[in-house]
Amino acid sequence: MDLNADKEQLKSFFNQTVKIREEVWDVCLPAWQPFSAKRRTILTTAGDRERYLYFVLDGIQRVFFLTEDGAKEATLVFTYAPSLSGVADSFLGQHPSHFYLETLTESRFLRIPYHAFMEQCLTFPEMNQLSLALAASAFEGVLLRQAELQTAGAEAKFRALLERSPHVLNLIPHKYLASYLGIDPATFSRLLGSVKL
Repeated sequence: MDLNADKEQLKSFFNQTVKIREEVWDVCLPAWQPFSAKRRTILTTAGDRERYLYFVLDGIQRVFFLTEDGAKEATLVFTYAPSLSGVADSFLGQHPSHFYLETLTESRFLRIPYHAFMEQCLTFPEMNQLSLALAASAFEGVLLRQAELQTAGAEAKFRALLERSPHVLNLIPHKYLASYLGIDPATFSRLLGSVKL
């Protein structure tokens, strides 16, 4: 793969949020390094600190929660190109994660370690502005998702998923999509056969 093309994707993604000067990119881009992982690789384990912020180039990942006894799990977030990935609260707060980050498919990333990202945020106002904008966007997404989970029925949640991201039906195993929606797999299968947009 072409590392320069990958880094141009990262620049383009970030520049949609905050316009960052080329001279800042010249200093900041080298800290973003390529990283690959095979399918079903745990990148972050509950109890460990998230050490990296990932920019997804290829593949699908999920953040999930597992009860202490391992009896139940809940998929909370899916990430895929072009987006950021990682356990955001653990990365930003550098506290032990409550969640796991797993690759569902073979995945390629650019990633930056916490200390390098924070140094960039302290050095360059644009990078600090970017980190705040990204955190605000993630927080908004969490709140909207929480409202949806608490107020919408199974069919409404399923329809919202199809409207937002219809392509995920072919990319992500349905058991994880059902978990993400907070519905049982049998209900998910019934909706898959009956709901049309």
